[in-house]
Amino acid sequence: MAERRDTPWWERGVIYQIYPRSFQDSNGDGIGDLAGVIARLDYVAQLGVDAIWLSPIFPSPMADFGYDVADYCGIEPLFGDLATFDRLISEIHARGLKLLLDFVPNHSSDQHPWFIESRSSRDNPKRDWYIWRDAGADGGPPNNWISDFGGSSWEWDEATGQYYLHAFLKEQPDLNWRNPELRAAMSDVLRFWLDRGVDGFRIDVIWHMVKHEAFPDNPLNPAWTPEVRERDKLIQLHSTDQPEAHTISAEMRRLADSYGDRVLVGEIFLPNDRHAKWYGTPEQPQVHLPFNFQLIENPWDAASLRQIIADYEGSLPAFGWPNWVIGSHDAPRIAARIGEAQARVAAMLLLTLRGTPTLYQGDELGIGEVTIPPERMRDPQHLREPERGIGRDRSRTPMPWNDAPFAGFSTAEPWLPLNDDWRARNVAAQSADEHSMLRFYQKLLALRRSSPALTIGSFTLTDAEDEVLSYIRQAGDETLLIVLNLSSQARGFATPHGYGLGDTIASTLAKSDATTGTVAADEGVIFRLTGKH
Repeated sequence: MAERRDTPWWERGVIYQIYPRSFQDSNGDGIGDLAGVIARLDYVAQLGVDAIWLSPIFPSPMADFGYDVADYCGIEPLFGDLATFDRLISEIHARGLKLLLDFVPNHSSDQHPWFIESRSSRDNPKRDWYIWRDAGADGGPPNNWISDFGGSSWEWDEATGQYYLHAFLKEQPDLNWRNPELRAAMSDVLRFWLDRGVDGFRIDVIWHMVKHEAFPDNPLNPAWTPEVRERDKLIQLHSTDQPEAHTISAEMRRLADSYGDRVLVGEIFLPNDRHAKWYGTPEQPQVHLPFNFQLIENPWDAASLRQIIADYEGSLPAFGWPNWVIGSHDAPRIAARIGEAQARVAAMLLLTLRGTPTLYQGDELGIGEVTIPPERMRDPQHLREPERGIGRDRSRTPMPWNDAPFAGFSTAEPWLPLNDDWRARNVAAQSADEHSMLRFYQKLLALRRSSPALTIGSFTLTDAEDEVLSYIRQAGDETLLIVLNLSSQARGFATPHGYGLGDTIASTLAKSDATTGTVAADEGVIFRLTGKH
Protein backbone atom coordinates (compact mmCIF):
# COMPACT_ATOMS: atom_id res chain seq x y z
CA MET A 1 0.00 0.00 0.00
CA ALA A 2 1.26 3.44 -0.94
CA GLU A 3 2.92 5.98 1.34
CA ARG A 4 0.82 8.92 2.57
CA ARG A 5 2.40 12.36 2.87
CA ASP A 6 -0.17 15.08 3.56
CA THR A 7 -1.67 13.65 6.73
CA PRO A 8 -3.80 14.90 9.65
CA TRP A 9 -2.78 14.24 13.25
CA TRP A 10 -5.03 11.21 13.64
CA GLU A 11 -3.29 9.36 10.81
CA ARG A 12 0.16 9.84 12.34
CA GLY A 13 -0.99 9.54 15.94
CA VAL A 14 -1.77 6.86 18.51
CA ILE A 15 -4.98 6.83 20.58
CA TYR A 16 -4.99 5.71 24.23
CA GLN A 17 -8.29 4.56 25.73
CA ILE A 18 -8.97 5.46 29.35
CA TYR A 19 -11.77 3.73 31.25
CA PRO A 20 -12.36 6.51 33.82
CA ARG A 21 -13.81 4.32 36.59
CA SER A 22 -10.55 2.39 36.67
CA PHE A 23 -7.79 4.88 35.92
CA GLN A 24 -7.26 6.95 39.09
CA ASP A 25 -9.48 7.76 42.07
CA SER A 26 -8.91 11.25 43.51
CA ASN A 27 -11.46 11.33 46.34
CA GLY A 28 -11.25 7.96 48.07
CA ASP A 29 -14.53 6.41 46.96
CA GLY A 30 -12.87 3.52 45.10
CA ILE A 31 -13.99 4.80 41.69
CA GLY A 32 -11.79 6.64 39.21
CA ASP A 33 -12.73 10.17 38.21
CA LEU A 34 -11.75 13.13 36.04
CA ALA A 35 -9.52 14.72 38.66
CA GLY A 36 -7.71 11.39 38.79
CA VAL A 37 -7.22 11.46 35.03
CA ILE A 38 -5.78 14.98 35.33
CA ALA A 39 -3.37 13.75 38.01
CA ARG A 40 -2.05 11.05 35.66
CA LEU A 41 -1.80 13.04 32.42
CA ASP A 42 1.98 13.29 32.64
CA TYR A 43 2.12 9.49 32.57
CA VAL A 44 -0.01 9.41 29.42
CA ALA A 45 2.11 12.09 27.75
CA GLN A 46 5.35 10.32 28.69
CA LEU A 47 4.01 7.05 27.32
CA GLY A 48 4.20 8.67 23.90
CA VAL A 49 0.62 8.62 22.63
CA ASP A 50 -1.17 11.47 20.88
CA ALA A 51 -4.83 11.33 21.95
CA ILE A 52 -7.00 10.11 24.80
CA TRP A 53 -10.36 8.45 24.27
CA LEU A 54 -12.47 8.59 27.43
CA SER A 55 -15.19 5.99 27.92
CA PRO A 56 -18.51 7.68 28.83
CA ILE A 57 -18.40 10.33 31.56
CA PHE A 58 -22.02 11.55 31.27
CA PRO A 59 -24.65 11.35 34.04
CA SER A 60 -25.86 7.75 34.23
CA PRO A 61 -27.62 5.30 36.56
CA MET A 62 -24.72 2.96 35.60
CA ALA A 63 -26.87 0.02 34.57
CA ASP A 64 -24.21 -0.49 31.89
CA PHE A 65 -21.51 1.63 33.52
CA GLY A 66 -22.05 4.82 31.57
CA TYR A 67 -23.31 3.44 28.28
CA ASP A 68 -26.79 4.27 29.59
CA VAL A 69 -26.73 8.06 29.34
CA ALA A 70 -29.20 10.15 31.34
CA ASP A 71 -27.90 13.54 30.16
CA TYR A 72 -25.76 13.94 27.05
CA CYS A 73 -24.56 17.42 28.05
CA GLY A 74 -23.45 16.86 31.62
CA ILE A 75 -20.83 15.06 33.71
CA GLU A 76 -21.61 12.12 36.01
CA PRO A 77 -21.12 13.37 39.61
CA LEU A 78 -19.05 10.27 40.41
CA PHE A 79 -16.52 11.60 37.90
CA GLY A 80 -16.72 15.34 38.57
CA ASP A 81 -18.51 18.28 36.96
CA LEU A 82 -18.27 20.48 33.89
CA ALA A 83 -15.70 22.73 35.55
CA THR A 84 -13.47 19.71 36.15
CA PHE A 85 -14.02 18.62 32.56
CA ASP A 86 -13.00 22.04 31.28
CA ARG A 87 -9.85 21.82 33.39
CA LEU A 88 -9.21 18.33 32.03
CA ILE A 89 -9.40 19.40 28.40
CA SER A 90 -7.19 22.42 29.11
CA GLU A 91 -4.57 20.19 30.78
CA ILE A 92 -4.75 17.65 27.94
CA HIS A 93 -4.22 20.30 25.30
CA ALA A 94 -1.40 21.89 27.32
CA ARG A 95 0.50 18.62 26.95
CA GLY A 96 0.00 18.52 23.20
CA LEU A 97 -2.58 15.73 23.45
CA LYS A 98 -6.07 15.46 21.95
CA LEU A 99 -9.33 14.33 23.60
CA LEU A 100 -12.04 12.11 22.14
CA LEU A 101 -15.31 11.57 23.99
CA ASP A 102 -17.45 8.44 23.80
CA PHE A 103 -20.74 9.39 22.11
CA VAL A 104 -23.59 6.89 22.64
CA PRO A 105 -26.22 7.61 19.96
CA ASN A 106 -28.10 4.32 19.64
CA HIS A 107 -29.76 4.39 23.05
CA SER A 108 -30.12 6.47 26.18
CA SER A 109 -30.86 5.54 29.77
CA ASP A 110 -34.48 4.87 30.68
CA GLN A 111 -33.87 7.66 33.24
CA HIS A 112 -33.14 10.24 30.53
CA PRO A 113 -35.78 13.02 30.61
CA TRP A 114 -36.48 12.32 26.94
CA PHE A 115 -37.51 8.74 27.69
CA ILE A 116 -39.43 9.67 30.82
CA GLU A 117 -41.49 11.99 28.61
CA SER A 118 -41.73 9.45 25.82
CA ARG A 119 -43.22 6.74 28.03
CA SER A 120 -45.56 9.12 29.86
CA SER A 121 -48.28 8.80 27.21
CA ARG A 122 -48.79 7.74 23.61
CA ASP A 123 -49.43 11.33 22.53
CA ASN A 124 -46.43 12.91 24.26
CA PRO A 125 -44.39 15.04 21.79
CA LYS A 126 -41.31 12.87 22.50
CA ARG A 127 -43.12 9.55 22.05
CA ASP A 128 -41.56 9.14 18.62
CA TRP A 129 -38.06 9.92 19.89
CA TYR A 130 -37.93 6.23 20.87
CA ILE A 131 -39.15 3.08 19.13
CA TRP A 132 -42.58 1.96 20.32
CA ARG A 133 -44.70 -0.77 18.75
CA ASP A 134 -47.90 -2.66 19.47
CA ALA A 135 -47.74 -6.27 20.53
CA GLY A 136 -47.48 -8.93 17.87
CA ALA A 137 -50.46 -10.96 16.64
CA ASP A 138 -49.87 -13.48 19.44
CA GLY A 139 -49.83 -10.76 22.08
CA GLY A 140 -46.08 -11.04 22.49
CA PRO A 141 -43.19 -8.88 21.23
CA PRO A 142 -43.53 -7.25 17.78
CA ASN A 143 -40.80 -9.47 16.26
CA ASN A 144 -38.13 -12.02 17.14
CA TRP A 145 -35.21 -9.65 17.68
CA ILE A 146 -32.80 -10.63 20.47
CA SER A 147 -30.97 -8.18 22.71
CA ASP A 148 -27.17 -8.26 22.56
CA PHE A 149 -27.36 -9.03 26.28
CA GLY A 150 -29.79 -11.93 25.77
CA GLY A 151 -33.58 -12.12 25.85
CA SER A 152 -36.05 -10.22 23.70
CA SER A 153 -35.12 -6.77 22.39
CA TRP A 154 -38.61 -5.61 23.36
CA GLU A 155 -39.87 -4.53 26.78
CA TRP A 156 -43.55 -4.23 27.60
CA ASP A 157 -44.70 -0.92 29.09
CA GLU A 158 -47.86 -1.52 31.06
CA ALA A 159 -48.80 2.14 31.43
CA THR A 160 -49.07 2.87 27.70
CA GLY A 161 -49.77 -0.66 26.42
CA GLN A 162 -46.88 -0.90 23.95
CA TYR A 163 -43.42 -2.39 23.68
CA TYR A 164 -40.25 -0.30 23.37
CA LEU A 165 -37.09 -1.51 21.64
CA HIS A 166 -33.74 -1.98 23.38
CA ALA A 167 -30.79 -3.53 21.55
CA PHE A 168 -29.00 -3.93 24.89
CA LEU A 169 -30.44 -3.74 28.43
CA LYS A 170 -34.08 -2.82 29.00
CA GLU A 171 -32.66 0.17 30.87
CA GLN A 172 -31.17 1.31 27.52
CA PRO A 173 -34.11 2.13 25.21
CA ASP A 174 -33.17 2.66 21.56
CA LEU A 175 -33.53 6.15 20.14
CA ASN A 176 -35.47 6.69 16.92
CA TRP A 177 -33.04 8.24 14.45
CA ARG A 178 -35.79 8.44 11.83
CA ASN A 179 -37.28 11.30 13.88
CA PRO A 180 -35.87 14.66 12.63
CA GLU A 181 -36.28 16.34 16.03
CA LEU A 182 -34.22 13.63 17.71
CA ARG A 183 -31.55 13.98 15.03
CA ALA A 184 -31.42 17.75 15.56
CA ALA A 185 -31.15 17.28 19.33
CA MET A 186 -28.25 14.86 18.94
CA SER A 187 -26.49 17.26 16.56
CA ASP A 188 -26.80 19.87 19.29
CA VAL A 189 -25.12 17.42 21.70
CA LEU A 190 -22.13 17.07 19.37
CA ARG A 191 -21.91 20.85 19.00
CA PHE A 192 -22.03 21.28 22.78
CA TRP A 193 -18.87 19.22 23.24
CA LEU A 194 -17.12 20.45 20.10
CA ASP A 195 -17.69 24.01 21.29
CA ARG A 196 -15.99 23.03 24.57
CA GLY A 197 -12.93 21.99 22.57
CA VAL A 198 -13.07 18.21 22.21
CA ASP A 199 -11.09 16.86 19.27
CA GLY A 200 -13.56 14.20 18.17
CA PHE A 201 -15.69 11.28 19.21
CA ARG A 202 -15.64 7.53 19.39
CA ILE A 203 -19.21 6.68 18.34
CA ASP A 204 -20.66 3.69 20.17
CA VAL A 205 -22.35 0.92 18.10
CA ILE A 206 -22.89 3.30 15.20
CA TRP A 207 -24.06 0.49 12.91
CA HIS A 208 -27.02 -0.16 15.24
CA MET A 209 -28.48 3.34 14.95
CA VAL A 210 -31.26 2.70 12.40
CA LYS A 211 -33.61 -0.28 12.11
CA HIS A 212 -35.59 -1.59 9.14
CA GLU A 213 -38.70 0.53 8.91
CA ALA A 214 -41.05 -2.50 8.75
CA PHE A 215 -39.40 -4.36 11.67
CA PRO A 216 -39.43 -7.82 10.03
CA ASP A 217 -38.12 -10.87 11.91
CA ASN A 218 -34.39 -11.42 11.72
CA PRO A 219 -33.39 -14.69 9.99
CA LEU A 220 -32.20 -17.64 12.05
CA ASN A 221 -28.46 -18.24 12.15
CA PRO A 222 -27.89 -21.81 10.87
CA ALA A 223 -24.39 -21.85 12.39
CA TRP A 224 -25.59 -21.15 15.94
CA THR A 225 -24.92 -23.73 18.66
CA PRO A 226 -26.03 -23.61 22.32
CA GLU A 227 -22.59 -22.72 23.66
CA VAL A 228 -22.64 -19.47 21.64
CA ARG A 229 -24.30 -16.30 22.94
CA GLU A 230 -28.08 -16.10 22.66
CA ARG A 231 -27.74 -12.93 20.57
CA ASP A 232 -26.19 -14.98 17.80
CA LYS A 233 -29.21 -17.23 17.33
CA LEU A 234 -30.28 -14.67 14.75
CA ILE A 235 -28.50 -12.82 11.96
CA GLN A 236 -28.99 -9.11 12.70
CA LEU A 237 -30.05 -8.38 9.13
CA HIS A 238 -32.86 -5.94 9.85
CA SER A 239 -31.81 -4.53 13.24
CA THR A 240 -28.35 -3.24 12.25
CA ASP A 241 -26.40 -1.69 9.33
CA GLN A 242 -29.35 -0.13 7.55
CA PRO A 243 -28.71 2.19 4.56
CA GLU A 244 -30.19 5.19 6.35
CA ALA A 245 -27.53 4.95 9.06
CA HIS A 246 -24.90 5.88 6.50
CA THR A 247 -26.76 9.12 5.78
CA ILE A 248 -26.62 9.98 9.47
CA SER A 249 -22.94 9.07 9.62
CA ALA A 250 -22.28 11.48 6.73
CA GLU A 251 -24.22 14.21 8.57
CA MET A 252 -22.05 13.70 11.65
CA ARG A 253 -18.94 13.93 9.49
CA ARG A 254 -20.05 17.22 7.93
CA LEU A 255 -20.65 18.62 11.40
CA ALA A 256 -17.25 17.46 12.66
CA ASP A 257 -15.49 18.81 9.57
CA SER A 258 -17.10 22.21 10.11
CA TYR A 259 -15.02 22.44 13.29
CA GLY A 260 -11.74 21.82 11.48
CA ASP A 261 -9.25 19.15 12.52
CA ARG A 262 -11.61 16.73 14.29
CA VAL A 263 -11.93 12.94 14.05
CA LEU A 264 -14.82 10.48 14.24
CA VAL A 265 -14.12 6.86 15.17
CA GLY A 266 -17.04 4.49 14.60
CA GLU A 267 -17.55 1.27 16.57
CA ILE A 268 -18.51 -1.25 13.89
CA PHE A 269 -18.42 -5.07 13.83
CA LEU A 270 -19.06 -6.09 10.22
CA PRO A 271 -17.42 -8.08 7.40
CA ASN A 272 -14.83 -6.13 5.41
CA ASP A 273 -17.06 -5.24 2.46
CA ARG A 274 -19.77 -3.73 4.68
CA HIS A 275 -17.26 -2.28 7.12
CA ALA A 276 -15.54 -0.31 4.33
CA LYS A 277 -18.81 1.42 3.41
CA TRP A 278 -18.62 3.38 6.66
CA TYR A 279 -15.78 5.43 5.20
CA GLY A 280 -18.35 6.83 2.76
CA THR A 281 -17.09 8.31 -0.49
CA PRO A 282 -14.71 11.19 -1.27
CA GLU A 283 -17.76 13.32 -2.10
CA GLN A 284 -19.72 12.22 0.99
CA PRO A 285 -17.29 10.95 3.63
CA GLN A 286 -18.51 9.28 6.79
CA VAL A 287 -16.45 8.36 9.87
CA HIS A 288 -12.71 8.88 9.55
CA LEU A 289 -11.90 5.57 11.25
CA PRO A 290 -14.39 2.69 11.31
CA PHE A 291 -12.88 0.67 14.17
CA ASN A 292 -11.17 -2.54 13.07
CA PHE A 293 -11.28 -5.25 15.76
CA GLN A 294 -9.91 -8.16 13.76
CA LEU A 295 -6.74 -8.61 15.85
CA ILE A 296 -9.03 -9.19 18.85
CA GLU A 297 -11.56 -11.47 17.20
CA ASN A 298 -9.43 -13.97 15.27
CA PRO A 299 -6.90 -16.77 15.92
CA TRP A 300 -3.38 -15.71 16.85
CA ASP A 301 -1.24 -17.44 14.24
CA ALA A 302 0.83 -16.11 11.38
CA ALA A 303 -1.25 -17.55 8.54
CA SER A 304 -4.50 -16.16 9.94
CA LEU A 305 -3.01 -12.74 10.66
CA ARG A 306 -1.41 -12.50 7.25
CA GLN A 307 -4.75 -13.21 5.57
CA ILE A 308 -6.61 -10.81 7.87
CA ILE A 309 -4.17 -7.99 7.15
CA ALA A 310 -4.17 -8.59 3.40
CA ASP A 311 -7.95 -8.83 3.18
CA TYR A 312 -8.52 -5.76 5.33
CA GLU A 313 -6.00 -3.66 3.44
CA GLY A 314 -7.53 -4.84 0.17
CA SER A 315 -11.02 -3.84 1.27
CA LEU A 316 -10.21 -0.21 2.06
CA PRO A 317 -11.29 2.55 -0.31
CA ALA A 318 -8.40 4.44 -1.87
CA PHE A 319 -8.92 7.40 0.46
CA GLY A 320 -9.53 5.25 3.57
CA TRP A 321 -6.98 5.07 6.38
CA PRO A 322 -6.63 1.79 8.34
CA ASN A 323 -6.72 1.35 12.10
CA TRP A 324 -5.98 -1.48 14.52
CA VAL A 325 -6.67 -2.42 18.14
CA ILE A 326 -5.62 -5.36 20.32
CA GLY A 327 -7.61 -4.53 23.46
CA SER A 328 -10.56 -2.58 24.82
CA HIS A 329 -12.93 -2.31 27.77
CA ASP A 330 -15.10 -5.00 26.12
CA ALA A 331 -12.43 -7.55 25.14
CA PRO A 332 -10.28 -10.00 27.12
CA ARG A 333 -6.79 -8.68 27.87
CA ILE A 334 -4.34 -9.49 25.09
CA ALA A 335 -1.80 -10.91 27.58
CA ALA A 336 -4.50 -13.15 29.05
CA ARG A 337 -5.43 -14.39 25.60
CA ILE A 338 -2.00 -15.11 24.11
CA GLY A 339 0.49 -14.88 27.00
CA GLU A 340 2.94 -12.15 27.96
CA ALA A 341 5.67 -13.13 25.48
CA GLN A 342 3.29 -12.96 22.53
CA ALA A 343 1.70 -9.81 23.98
CA ARG A 344 5.04 -8.12 23.27
CA VAL A 345 4.86 -9.41 19.70
CA ALA A 346 1.29 -8.08 19.51
CA ALA A 347 2.47 -4.65 20.69
CA MET A 348 5.08 -4.58 17.95
CA LEU A 349 2.48 -5.65 15.39
CA LEU A 350 -0.01 -3.01 16.53
CA LEU A 351 2.53 -0.18 16.44
CA THR A 352 4.15 -1.08 13.12
CA LEU A 353 1.14 -1.90 10.94
CA ARG A 354 -0.07 0.80 8.55
CA GLY A 355 -2.80 2.82 10.20
CA THR A 356 -3.85 4.41 13.47
CA PRO A 357 -3.34 2.21 16.57
CA THR A 358 -5.52 2.39 19.68
CA LEU A 359 -4.05 1.20 22.99
CA TYR A 360 -6.14 0.23 26.01
CA GLN A 361 -5.03 1.27 29.48
CA GLY A 362 -3.09 -1.43 31.29
CA ASP A 363 -2.12 -3.40 28.21
CA GLU A 364 1.17 -1.49 28.28
CA LEU A 365 1.83 -3.23 31.62
CA GLY A 366 0.99 -6.69 30.30
CA ILE A 367 -1.95 -7.16 32.69
CA GLY A 368 -3.27 -10.68 32.07
CA GLU A 369 -5.84 -12.84 33.81
CA VAL A 370 -7.43 -11.26 36.88
CA THR A 371 -9.16 -13.25 39.61
CA ILE A 372 -12.60 -11.76 40.24
CA PRO A 373 -14.72 -13.61 42.81
CA PRO A 374 -18.31 -14.18 41.66
CA GLU A 375 -19.69 -11.86 44.32
CA ARG A 376 -17.58 -8.99 42.98
CA MET A 377 -18.54 -9.30 39.32
CA ARG A 378 -20.42 -6.24 38.16
CA ASP A 379 -20.83 -6.51 34.38
CA PRO A 380 -24.49 -6.92 33.35
CA GLN A 381 -23.41 -8.88 30.28
CA HIS A 382 -21.89 -11.52 32.56
CA LEU A 383 -24.73 -11.43 35.08
CA ARG A 384 -27.33 -12.13 32.36
CA GLU A 385 -25.38 -15.02 30.76
CA PRO A 386 -22.89 -16.15 33.44
CA GLU A 387 -22.31 -19.53 31.83
CA ARG A 388 -20.89 -17.95 28.66
CA GLY A 389 -17.67 -16.58 30.14
CA ILE A 390 -18.19 -13.27 28.33
CA GLY A 391 -17.90 -10.92 31.29
CA ARG A 392 -16.06 -7.67 30.68
CA ASP A 393 -14.98 -6.97 34.28
CA ARG A 394 -11.71 -8.80 33.55
CA SER A 395 -10.54 -5.94 31.32
CA ARG A 396 -11.89 -3.13 33.52
CA THR A 397 -9.90 -3.68 36.70
CA PRO A 398 -8.15 -0.65 38.23
CA MET A 399 -4.84 0.64 36.94
CA PRO A 400 -2.00 -0.41 39.31
CA TRP A 401 0.31 2.57 39.83
CA ASN A 402 2.64 1.39 42.59
CA ASP A 403 2.93 -1.07 45.49
CA ALA A 404 1.19 1.21 48.02
CA PRO A 405 -2.16 0.08 49.43
CA PHE A 406 -4.71 -0.40 46.65
CA ALA A 407 -1.88 0.04 44.14
CA GLY A 408 -1.99 3.83 44.38
CA PHE A 409 -5.29 3.77 42.50
CA SER A 410 -7.34 4.75 45.56
CA THR A 411 -7.19 5.09 49.31
CA ALA A 412 -10.21 2.76 49.57
CA GLU A 413 -11.16 -0.68 48.28
CA PRO A 414 -11.57 -0.29 44.49
CA TRP A 415 -14.88 -1.00 42.79
CA LEU A 416 -13.29 -4.04 41.10
CA PRO A 417 -10.33 -6.13 42.30
CA LEU A 418 -6.80 -5.26 41.20
CA ASN A 419 -4.78 -7.60 39.01
CA ASP A 420 -3.46 -10.45 41.16
CA ASP A 421 0.22 -9.47 40.64
CA TRP A 422 -0.24 -5.72 41.18
CA ARG A 423 2.54 -5.48 43.78
CA ALA A 424 5.07 -6.36 41.08
CA ARG A 425 3.14 -5.44 37.94
CA ASN A 426 2.57 -1.73 38.33
CA VAL A 427 3.66 1.50 36.69
CA ALA A 428 6.35 2.40 39.24
CA ALA A 429 8.01 -1.03 39.12
CA GLN A 430 7.94 -1.21 35.35
CA SER A 431 9.20 2.36 34.95
CA ALA A 432 12.32 1.32 36.89
CA ASP A 433 12.93 -1.82 34.80
CA GLU A 434 14.40 -1.09 31.37
CA HIS A 435 13.24 -4.50 30.08
CA SER A 436 9.64 -4.21 31.29
CA MET A 437 6.56 -4.23 29.09
CA LEU A 438 5.93 -0.55 29.88
CA ARG A 439 9.43 0.50 28.84
CA PHE A 440 9.05 -1.62 25.70
CA TYR A 441 5.84 0.22 24.78
CA GLN A 442 7.54 3.57 25.41
CA LYS A 443 10.43 2.60 23.13
CA LEU A 444 8.09 1.42 20.38
CA LEU A 445 5.97 4.56 20.60
CA ALA A 446 9.05 6.79 20.47
CA LEU A 447 10.36 4.86 17.49
CA ARG A 448 7.02 5.11 15.73
CA ARG A 449 6.82 8.85 16.30
CA SER A 450 10.33 9.42 14.92
CA SER A 451 9.88 7.17 11.89
CA PRO A 452 8.05 8.35 8.75
CA ALA A 453 8.08 4.74 7.54
CA LEU A 454 6.05 3.60 10.56
CA THR A 455 3.65 6.54 10.65
CA ILE A 456 2.83 7.28 7.02
CA GLY A 457 4.92 4.80 5.06
CA SER A 458 3.83 2.23 2.51
CA PHE A 459 3.10 -1.33 3.61
CA THR A 460 4.07 -4.56 1.85
CA LEU A 461 3.67 -8.10 3.16
CA THR A 462 6.68 -10.32 2.46
CA ASP A 463 7.16 -14.07 2.19
CA ALA A 464 8.09 -15.81 5.43
CA GLU A 465 8.44 -19.24 7.04
CA ASP A 466 5.61 -20.91 8.90
CA GLU A 467 4.54 -19.02 12.03
CA VAL A 468 6.47 -15.93 10.95
CA LEU A 469 4.73 -12.75 9.81
CA SER A 470 6.88 -10.19 8.05
CA TYR A 471 6.35 -6.96 6.16
CA ILE A 472 8.12 -3.84 4.91
CA ARG A 473 7.32 -0.25 5.87
CA GLN A 474 8.91 2.39 3.65
CA ALA A 475 8.94 6.19 3.35
CA GLY A 476 11.54 8.24 1.50
CA ASP A 477 14.94 6.64 2.05
CA GLU A 478 13.81 4.82 5.22
CA THR A 479 12.96 1.14 4.71
CA LEU A 480 12.15 -1.13 7.65
CA LEU A 481 11.54 -4.87 7.85
CA ILE A 482 9.33 -6.17 10.66
CA VAL A 483 9.68 -9.89 11.46
CA LEU A 484 7.29 -11.41 14.02
CA ASN A 485 7.68 -14.98 15.27
CA LEU A 486 4.32 -16.18 16.53
CA SER A 487 5.66 -19.54 17.64
CA SER A 488 7.46 -20.79 20.77
CA GLN A 489 10.42 -22.04 18.72
CA ALA A 490 13.16 -20.21 16.83
CA ARG A 491 12.42 -19.60 13.14
CA GLY A 492 14.45 -18.52 10.17
CA PHE A 493 13.65 -15.55 7.99
CA ALA A 494 14.88 -14.29 4.64
CA THR A 495 15.91 -10.75 3.75
CA PRO A 496 13.57 -9.52 0.99
CA HIS A 497 15.03 -9.88 -2.48
CA GLY A 498 17.23 -6.99 -3.52
CA TYR A 499 17.73 -5.59 -0.02
CA GLY A 500 20.53 -5.85 2.48
CA LEU A 501 19.86 -6.45 6.16
CA GLY A 502 20.95 -3.49 8.26
CA ASP A 503 20.80 -2.70 11.96
CA THR A 504 18.39 -4.22 14.44
CA ILE A 505 16.35 -1.23 15.63
CA ALA A 506 14.12 -2.99 18.16
CA SER A 507 13.36 -6.45 19.51
CA THR A 508 10.75 -7.79 21.89
CA LEU A 509 13.63 -9.49 23.75
CA ALA A 510 16.21 -7.84 26.00
CA LYS A 511 18.99 -9.37 23.87
CA SER A 512 18.49 -10.34 20.25
CA ASP A 513 20.64 -12.44 17.90
CA ALA A 514 18.23 -11.96 15.03
CA THR A 515 20.85 -10.62 12.64
CA THR A 516 21.93 -14.24 12.07
CA GLY A 517 18.78 -14.76 9.99
CA THR A 518 16.89 -16.40 12.81
CA VAL A 519 14.33 -14.95 15.17
CA ALA A 520 14.10 -16.48 18.61
CA ALA A 521 10.95 -18.03 20.05
CA ASP A 522 8.26 -15.39 20.67
CA GLU A 523 10.47 -12.67 19.20
CA GLY A 524 9.53 -9.68 17.11
CA VAL A 525 12.24 -7.60 15.45
CA ILE A 526 12.43 -4.36 13.49
CA PHE A 527 15.37 -4.18 11.08
CA ARG A 528 16.63 -1.38 8.92
CA LEU A 529 17.02 -2.47 5.32
CA THR A 530 19.74 -1.10 3.11
CA GLY A 531 18.83 0.11 -0.37
CA LYS A 532 17.73 -2.20 -3.13
CA HIS A 533 20.57 -3.63 -5.17
